[in-house]
Amino acid sequence: MDTILSIKNLDKKYGRIHAVKNLSFDIEKGNVYGILGPNGSGKSTTLGIILNVVNKTAGEFSWFGGTMSTHNALKRVGAIIERPNFYPYMTAVQNLELICKIKGVPYTNIEEKLKTVNLYERRNSKFKTYSLGMKQRLAIASALLNNPEILILDEPTNGLDPQGIHEIRQIIKEIAKNGTTILLASHLLDEVEKVCSHVVVIRNGLKLYSGRVENMVASNGIIEVKTDGDQDLLVKTLKNYYDIATVNVEDDLIVARLENETTASEINKYLFEKGIIVSHLVMRKPSLEEQFLNLTNN
Repeated sequence: MDTILSIKNLDKKYGRIHAVKNLSFDIEKGNVYGILGPNGSGKSTTLGIILNVVNKTAGEFSWFGGTMSTHNALKRVGAIIERPNFYPYMTAVQNLELICKIKGVPYTNIEEKLKTVNLYERRNSKFKTYSLGMKQRLAIASALLNNPEILILDEPTNGLDPQGIHEIRQIIKEIAKNGTTILLASHLLDEVEKVCSHVVVIRNGLKLYSGRVENMVASNGIIEVKTDGDQDLLVKTLKNYYDIATVNVEDDLIVARLENETTASEINKYLFEKGIIVSHLVMRKPSLEEQFLNLTNN
């Protein structure tokens, strides 16, 4: 698979603040990548460096296998890393025509891109009449005008209402289906889980995980247990079970993370033999949120 972007040992310091620490990962063609982390984790700084708007302190990055300069490579990149800034009294078409002139691309791309972001029916409306979600969709259309090989989005649904969030996510999926590689930064676990095929988790500038989303949530599972009897005895007994790594009490529910593969029936049999009758026993896979919290807490 072709490597579109390779980041190796990237480092960025703002005085005493170490924003990005020895960060390395690759972006392969045809996938949707999410850089996931809390606010202030270094996501936007990383995007700024690869787009040549922030100077790196150390490390390196290369576009398209290092076969061209960053300046030339960015002609094949579409990006939105700040709030969209269009002329309020110009229509969508007029604003996009202006961007076409700046980018040196033909006007013929405008109609197609407006249809991609579901704004074609409002193409002759002035920008100032657009909702926040429509403004963000127009920004995506502007980033697509040069038919980029990779689209970079920084918090694309930030500040939008649920309907606007849904629309942006659907558009991202459709763009990806057409073969465009996408890299988005987000602090929303739900966004990454629903949209991305791959994820890079960072906290305080450090990479905690890099790989496929489903591999991050792949584990031996979680057991949820309740009893109407002695809860403390249930917790102690579960901790002694060899296939269980950790046991936590969440209100009246006991959550056990499995270290090895086992079945709900095997655990139920073990507890029954210890004299414990359970009123609830469910085995499930951990959510991305649970895995993310486990990573960042450790």
